[in-house]
Amino acid sequence: MKKLTLFFAFIYAGFALFAQPETEKGLAAITTEAVKGQLNFLASDWMEGRAVGTRGEYMAADYIASMFQVYGIQPFGDDAALLFSGRRRMMPENIGPQPKTYFQSFSLIQYEPGEEHTFSVIAGSAGSESAIDFGYKTDFFVRTGTVGQSAKAQLVFVGYGFEDTEKGYSDLAKINLKGKIAVVLTGFPGHRDTSSVAYKKFVQDTPYARYLVDRNKAEKLEKAGAIAIIQVNPNADPMTGWSQNQIYQARTNYYEADKPLADYYDISMSLPSDSLTGNLPVFTVTTRLANELIKGTGLHFAEFEKTVALSMLPASRELTGKMVAFHTSVNSGVVKVRNVVGYIEGEKKNEFIVVGGHYDHLGKYDGYIWNGADDNGSGTVGVMTIAKAFAATGKKPEKSVIFAAWTGEEKGLFGSKYFVQQAMKKKMNIVLNLNYDMIARDETGDTLKNMADLSYTKACPGIEELTKKNVADYKINLNMTYSASERPSGGSDHAPFAAEGIPIFYFMAAMHPDYHQPSDELSKVNWEKMTNIIRIGFLNTWEFANSNQYLEKK
Repeated sequence: MKKLTLFFAFIYAGFALFAQPETEKGLAAITTEAVKGQLNFLASDWMEGRAVGTRGEYMAADYIASMFQVYGIQPFGDDAALLFSGRRRMMPENIGPQPKTYFQSFSLIQYEPGEEHTFSVIAGSAGSESAIDFGYKTDFFVRTGTVGQSAKAQLVFVGYGFEDTEKGYSDLAKINLKGKIAVVLTGFPGHRDTSSVAYKKFVQDTPYARYLVDRNKAEKLEKAGAIAIIQVNPNADPMTGWSQNQIYQARTNYYEADKPLADYYDISMSLPSDSLTGNLPVFTVTTRLANELIKGTGLHFAEFEKTVALSMLPASRELTGKMVAFHTSVNSGVVKVRNVVGYIEGEKKNEFIVVGGHYDHLGKYDGYIWNGADDNGSGTVGVMTIAKAFAATGKKPEKSVIFAAWTGEEKGLFGSKYFVQQAMKKKMNIVLNLNYDMIARDETGDTLKNMADLSYTKACPGIEELTKKNVADYKINLNMTYSASERPSGGSDHAPFAAEGIPIFYFMAAMHPDYHQPSDELSKVNWEKMTNIIRIGFLNTWEFANSNQYLEKK
């Protein structure tokens, strides 16, 4: 009888294992050891910092594609027959359908300022003008657009160039910038006084929130019609970085030398289009040049900043009688880059969820490697691991799920922008985007080492509801902060999806001192937190892929 009981117990255990829910099978595939193994390679020195279009980034892309193949994820990139040694070739018209690759290839324009730049401040009126000519890297520096430009135009003061329409503030709402040059202060209302009314209204007191609030000004000013930007920081001396005699040591926490390290952002990139966009030159100027811009206009920068911090009322206006003439030159070239994309086809072949994160980082300079373990090796591993978990369920989801590692995020979200552009042209029905960016670190003050942020589209409150439910039901050790907005923006790859009205949810663990530093290393990763954020991402996405219950818009 005892043997019979053991026999039935064995049979029952085997049946229970066979009947294990798909979610449990997926969760079982998400292990800290697997997460470590993938990130150890992606953030190793062999990847050389994964800068856009470099050998290290191409190696990383090959690795990601190989892991997709190992997990059984199908390719969703370009047709294989169209690519040969990185060059497109002519193919017979009747060649027929071709297999896909894991790579979505495209071009970026790489550019930097040329050698010839001029800048003149013009005062007076027609028939009676005087001009003061300033020197390049003496009184001004310019971050150019993709092509050189020459212009002479009226100046318009636009405050901070700041907008928060949800809270009723806009420096751009009541001013005409079309064909004019914007004079803009760095920062935002109240940024110099954390106790001010404006600061408390506009900024959540976290490093990441302060980082986001000052982004994307140039894009907004270009959309408003400005042809150039003059950036003013009254309390800074840009001359320090332009001096010709670097005779004192440059010191940071990790670097000592007689000259500063080369900067990844010295060379810019842009995504080509059929029209000339993103071509706004941005001038950084000295205090004496800035004061010449406002001389005789009645505007005083310090008074404006004090007033707006209390009143929270914009004071944008034309600077009557003041114009600027400038000329810029550009050195440019073309760089070939690629996203890595795979997918699991669902019962609904033409309804997609996109799970993505960028795999590029800042590369290597002067013997230093920016390995980007957190930014964003961690998010890339998150994408690969969710792909593995979906495959491990053994079940075909209702919706098709695309898994994507984006290139070019650090230069301007170019990989995700390109994907979304192509998806819109093909009229793909993308119903949701999950974005992973920096999911492996702790902020100062996170003593329990379990804090994380979730941003999502406000019209889909079920995203927060489901996250809270899964955290509780599966006892996931995460203390989540939730942030909802109409169309979540910012400097990560959810933004191009949100801009097209596609709901998003976006996980991030922390903004930390190693952000964009060579010290963003594997040794500082919180493996438990990273694994838990991947687990909750899988649980949420699995539910979204198989039901619309939590995706209903309200």
